[in-house]
Amino acid sequence: MSATVELRPPDVVMRLARMGSFHQSRLSFMRILLRRIKDEAWTFDRPRFDIDEDGVGIALYTATTPDRTYTLVAFAHDLPDDMRSDRVIATAWDCTFALHDGVATEADVERLRANVPLQEVGRISGDELTLSRANRSVRLWSTVVDALAAGRQPDVEAVENVGYLMRTTAVYGSGKFGAADRQSIADRPELIAPFQAEMLTVYLIRTFVMDLVEHMAAVASPDAVRLDPEIRRRFGIGNSTGLGMAPFLVTHPRLINNWILAREEALARVRGVESATADEVDVFRGFVRRARRSVELWHSEHEMQKVKLVALRQDLDALDEYVATISSDDVMPWDALMKWAETALSLEGQELVVSLMLEPYGPLVDELSETMHADESSPASIDGSTTVSMVRDQLAANYGWALEIDWNSADANARAWYVSEEKLEPRLGERESEPIGEYEQPLQPGRDAARMYADLATWDPAATLARFLRVHPEHRHMARRLTVVHSSPYSEIRDNTIDATMLPIDMLRAKLAFFGATHFDPRSDRWVRINMFRGAPFPDELATTDPDGWTYPLENPAA
Repeated sequence: MSATVELRPPDVVMRLARMGSFHQSRLSFMRILLRRIKDEAWTFDRPRFDIDEDGVGIALYTATTPDRTYTLVAFAHDLPDDMRSDRVIATAWDCTFALHDGVATEADVERLRANVPLQEVGRISGDELTLSRANRSVRLWSTVVDALAAGRQPDVEAVENVGYLMRTTAVYGSGKFGAADRQSIADRPELIAPFQAEMLTVYLIRTFVMDLVEHMAAVASPDAVRLDPEIRRRFGIGNSTGLGMAPFLVTHPRLINNWILAREEALARVRGVESATADEVDVFRGFVRRARRSVELWHSEHEMQKVKLVALRQDLDALDEYVATISSDDVMPWDALMKWAETALSLEGQELVVSLMLEPYGPLVDELSETMHADESSPASIDGSTTVSMVRDQLAANYGWALEIDWNSADANARAWYVSEEKLEPRLGERESEPIGEYEQPLQPGRDAARMYADLATWDPAATLARFLRVHPEHRHMARRLTVVHSSPYSEIRDNTIDATMLPIDMLRAKLAFFGATHFDPRSDRWVRINMFRGAPFPDELATTDPDGWTYPLENPAA
């Protein structure tokens, strides 16, 4: 039996401080992918692995669904240490990749060989879904190769401290650099959920990286051993993500609404469970203990994140005490837990509780993954017959938070979003000290909503929106956005995205949490390192492994 629980309001959820505290969950895109792979019994193969003793060459990995095959085409390079960089402006990488739509022929491989290692300078085609690259972890790669070559396993503590052997600096898709447009593949069942091609790319890259490190150990010594499966699973794929990703949350309002709405609906469904079984309570307690282990392994040198981690560890102490009191006799125990968390825990702790509460209830919430896609290809239509009075009411209802801001203050207008000439990547500049005002992108909807609201105040309330826009065409983009936001409550960040104190990493974390990323490690307020698929079963293990249970480490991992 379930009761109806209202969804948390957008004014609570869509604040950057909270969004910057999101965690992965059952609705994260990595987990959606692995559940589908197992449910549909995909098959995987490695038809080619031509890597020489210097670690240079080509490898192909195929993933076959019930309807089609995808091929990861991997190019390994001999990159000098002084050329290895996390920066998007790098020009060489240890490995480069493309995900080919179908079984890659020799002609496809040769075409990609001439382009993929060049990344942005080259071009792929509509037969490819993604373009990517990765660099070795300087800290761990040689350590693991040397250990395996010596016939022993790498030090578990060293593996846990880093968590990956390579990290990507980009996984491009959706038409970039010649890749297939999203619209051309969006109706495929295996790709209908967001970013599934990108997640499959990273999943196959992880398999290639493990094979490559074992190959290099075997080259070094005939006595080399392979990684123990338990240790092998502890490696994910690192990722460095910067400002280029942040505006996505502003430019895709329908999609963001559907992501957040699915998560909030899942939370409301679990909160509405009138009584939990003893097994469900035990499962939740187990995940709380495993979350503690995950937080123990989560390290950051960034002062802001260090403070959040201290608070999160204290939150887990309090949560341990609380969950010990939960009983199968309790009425609506998860609703009570959430109400307690909202007053007792930090935002980081509250959002971890949201994710943990979903874990025992896969059959109740997993279906919501089918609602998380959206078509952003066509602009919203403007109803020109809407009256000025109605538009002002809609602006007040959806942007009341923005109308309270003094937009004449220097701090409120301190920054401006623009696109860099060199890399065509989004950047955030200081308005007063950089000559960027004329290049500003429309990524501050709160300010634009307030300006439109002020101009509407001078008009006859009965006048039409069409008449207003003929005189004020500068507000057309805001009128168009309002039609989306008014019907999609979670589509808008309810904070000033150009404020002097705004932290872009909050925007990055919100998106990356939906990817399924863990162990966020900000390197500044504008870029962050993460880990992807850490702990996940490999393709050959999925048939006999839980596709969800890997996301939190075991409480007492084997040494």
